[in-house]
Amino acid sequence: MDPDERRIVDSRPVQRLRAVHQLALSYLIYPGATHRRFEHSLGVMELAGRVFDVITDDVHLPDQARDEFAEHLTATQKPYWRRVVRIAALCHDIGHIPFSHGVEHDLLPGGHEQLTRRLIESDFLPLHEITPPVRSDDVVKLAVGAKGLKEHFFSPWERILAEIIVGDAFGVDRIDYLLRDSYHAGVAYGRFDHYRLIDSLRVLPSPQEQDLTIGIDEGGLNSAEALLLARYFMFTQVYFHPVRLIFDRHLSDFMRERMFAEGYPLQLSEHLRVTDNEVLASMSVAVENAGEAGHESAHRVMTRSHYKRIYSRDKADIRSNPDATRVLFDALEEQFPGKLRLVSSTMRGGLAEDFPVRTSNGTVVPAIDQSDVLEKLPDIRVEYIFISPDLREPSGEWIKNNKKRVLGS
Repeated sequence: MDPDERRIVDSRPVQRLRAVHQLALSYLIYPGATHRRFEHSLGVMELAGRVFDVITDDVHLPDQARDEFAEHLTATQKPYWRRVVRIAALCHDIGHIPFSHGVEHDLLPGGHEQLTRRLIESDFLPLHEITPPVRSDDVVKLAVGAKGLKEHFFSPWERILAEIIVGDAFGVDRIDYLLRDSYHAGVAYGRFDHYRLIDSLRVLPSPQEQDLTIGIDEGGLNSAEALLLARYFMFTQVYFHPVRLIFDRHLSDFMRERMFAEGYPLQLSEHLRVTDNEVLASMSVAVENAGEAGHESAHRVMTRSHYKRIYSRDKADIRSNPDATRVLFDALEEQFPGKLRLVSSTMRGGLAEDFPVRTSNGTVVPAIDQSDVLEKLPDIRVEYIFISPDLREPSGEWIKNNKKRVLGS
């Protein structure tokens, strides 16, 4: 990093990420998973610079891209955009609330992107002190991407650069979190040859249209398959781990009951003040006093007396009743009112969107036509029913005796 980039690293929004866990409470299941969003953001910054250098190398650019992007690849413009890419990558997570994805679906339904945008545009991030100054609008677009800024116009060049960071196929945010999360969790599922993958990335015509997008040379296709497989297994084994999901629910309940009953504060100064540390400190107080708001939820987390899984989505049950988990949950709720939690999550297993592959003879084809792995990778859908620990045995017995009747099978 140069001195200007260090100014951004040392800014309050980026330094705050030292106190926000990357995987929420997953360290209660995988003890090594205590890493924070700060080091992830540094990793994304590093990878973004690498990808930028590869895909803008004149040797690799097809004629269409060389002509269309010529004004951005001059001796003065290319270094500017490389810096914007790196700073946007560094700042892409600064809008995350405490414990991030573990609770954001409840406390910040619109996601962290709008807070990220406002922080980048604010005086909390000293972009104006960089020489030459970096335009905040450019950083926002690349950090958030077209999906998070639907009201903004993105030029083809801006779309390509945003893809480097938040792209569905090869975004470096995904590359870093898979490698980093698997390392800290102590599992092998998230590993793949990212060096080979990055070296194979190219700007190519998209499969559906002639717009330019980030694709890959055929020689790197196995690395791309490994990335998608890594993502699949990390979701099935780590991100959708049932104990992790129920801890997320208890944590979300606590934060709503005790800290953010009126919603998460959207004032930037308040957002910057609140980290995982404040939540855990509040939880430590609540768990000691039964009369405190949020006591039960804090107790569930701090003493590991979390709700226990009594049912998981079952293919045989789904064949009998497509809404089997919900039907069974409603029936159980009548027997054990107020003591249950239904938790569900989904993730598309294959390609979120197809990407182009340049074959050895120079033709560009859709990846889905080149790879059986990418075509057949299934979607992931988990549905769990949890219950208070003291009711685990009677509820399990009730399911055993009544499930077929309730599901009509």
